[in-house]
Amino acid sequence: MLPLRGISRDDIIIKNINMKNTLKIGGKELKSRFFMGTGKFANFEEMQKAIIASKADVVTVAVRRVDLDSKTDNILDFIPKDVVLMPNTSGARNADEAVRIAHLAKAAGCGNWIKIEVIPDNQYLLPDNLETLKAIEALVKEDFVVLPYMNPDLVMARRMVEAGAVAIMPLGAPIGSNRGIKTKEIVKIMVKELSVPVIVDAGIGKPSEAAECMEMGCGAVLADTAVATADDSVLMAEAFAEAIEAGRKAYLAGTGGVQESASASSPLTGFLRDS
Repeated sequence: MLPLRGISRDDIIIKNINMKNTLKIGGKELKSRFFMGTGKFANFEEMQKAIIASKADVVTVAVRRVDLDSKTDNILDFIPKDVVLMPNTSGARNADEAVRIAHLAKAAGCGNWIKIEVIPDNQYLLPDNLETLKAIEALVKEDFVVLPYMNPDLVMARRMVEAGAVAIMPLGAPIGSNRGIKTKEIVKIMVKELSVPVIVDAGIGKPSEAAECMEMGCGAVLADTAVATADDSVLMAEAFAEAIEAGRKAYLAGTGGVQESASASSPLTGFLRDS
């Protein structure tokens, strides 16, 4: 291969990727498209190491786990200071409860980002889209940066965006199931049709599944259980980070078309004395 003149191949690749890889949400530029959850880790020290390994720019934590009056360890003490903290309203069963939890998070110094979770269903933990929409409408008026967790539904997602949601977070499968992206076809439609980033949240169990989300054009992926319950959570966090980056590069590169029949990658004539 002839050498490139005046610039290295790595310089070109890095420049091209960096130009297209910044994710902007709520006025912030994020280099990482891996959002990390903080539940289910064996202890806060392990959680902290996994967050650092993940290089995540956004970390979510359940407000009910934040105890500023605790005389022992507080979860916030173990979250790196340079990340965007995104409290979630886990435990809310309706819009009013979600709004109340968001207020508590802001009063506790957790900032104005909030991930809305409204889940009245105790068996399957499926979100209530209508109550979620009501919470968005209320909190956007108070200058919260709102990211709703929701059942994949294009019509409702559009209403959430119109209400002021800065991103949409559809589930890939039920929370904590590690079953992968079972809602793939609907998510693909949402990615194509929505004007804000689509961040797959819940159900992703393997780095390869996170990469698949990114290859579809998702803005980011949020994972918690898959990392926290791995035999080596730190190594798994690294694996997810690398898979998400690879999936994003594949999306930017543009994957080849799918066809039914075979197509030779090299000419079948003009060699071995063919005439």
